[in-house]
Parts: sequence; structure tokens; C-alpha cells
Amino acid sequence: MDNNDRVLLVEGPNDKHVVRHLRNRHQAIPEFCIRDKGGIEGLLEDIGLEILAPSRKAIGILVDANDDLDARWNAVANRLQEESIEVPNSPELTGTIIDSNPRVGIWLMPNNTSPGELENFVSEMIPDDDPVWPLSEDYIDGIPEKARKFTEKKILRAKIHAWLATREDPRQMGVAIRAQDLRVDGPLSTTFANWLRELFE
Repeated sequence: MDNNDRVLLVEGPNDKHVVRHLRNRHQAIPEFCIRDKGGIEGLLEDIGLEILAPSRKAIGILVDANDDLDARWNAVANRLQEESIEVPNSPELTGTIIDSNPRVGIWLMPNNTSPGELENFVSEMIPDDDPVWPLSEDYIDGIPEKARKFTEKKILRAKIHAWLATREDPRQMGVAIRAQDLRVDGPLSTTFANWLRELFE
């Protein structure tokens, strides 16, 4: 059962789905509630309310770095500073945890150091020897630019969803984690799981 005194704020349903299934595949991660805030603006707006919630022990903030990691970090840091929480100048490589009251954690997708989003994180979980992934990449790369409905920035997302379409149960990314089509023991997903474990202990 989810624990409401420990809360992870996420931007959308895909983030929630991936984190929930990754948590289930890893051992000894404490229970916590995952709250979909319906986008970055809603998440930033609600940070103060979530921090001030009664009995709150820990709050995690999971956001995409997108094109500008520094800008996204500063947006989160500014909201936390408005709540009198001191924030480091830059994110920690292994995920930031601030020893405040409540304890606050920040993870910038995909890896706290690079621009990107959830799909970059998930792509790191595809096994190196997966035979379909190169075919999925070739399929998307082979679509003429005039025929593409997605932007250049969303090419990786398109490739991930092309790969997902070949699964036994072709649905969300989290289902591929549950089905063990995605590895959860790689360096990045293990580091993320360790961040969750430390934040919500």
C-alpha cells in the first residue's frame, strides 16, 4: 500500500507507471505514494502544498530535464527556496537528497547530467543484445521527414514506442518492465532505485 507521508511528484502518467513497476522489480524500497501532477507547471505549483502537508516525512520531485537541464534545475530550486529549503547549486549525479524537514529529493530525467526525458532513461534499460531495438531505430529513421508527424526532438520517443509495439503485451513502458523486457539492473536504473531507497527510508 502506498504511504502518504512519503510522496513522489511526477509530471505525468508515463512517469508514474514506469516508477511504480521499477519499484516493484527492486528489493527493499520503502512504500511511497506517486502523484501525477499533470505536467511541469502543475508540479511546480504544488510543491509548496506538498511540502506543508501534515505528517510529510519525505517528498521526491521527478522532472524531465528536456532541452535545458540548468533551467529545469533552477525552476525546481526556486520553488523550494520559496519554502525556505536550501538547494545545492547543481544536481548530484546520483540524485539529489536534501536533509530538510521534510526530506526533499530531486531527480532530473534522464540522469541528472544530460538533457532529455523519461524515454532516454527507459532506452538505457533495453538489453544490449535486444534484436528488435536496432530494427525499431531503423524503422523510425527510415520514415521520410515529410511523412513524420513527430518533431526532431521526439525521435527517441518514437523509437521507444516502435519497440514497445513488438512486445507480447504492447502497451505502456511500465508493462515492459513488469514483463522483464526491460532490465532494471543496469547502472542508471540501479542508481535511480538507490535514490528512491535513500530518500524514502
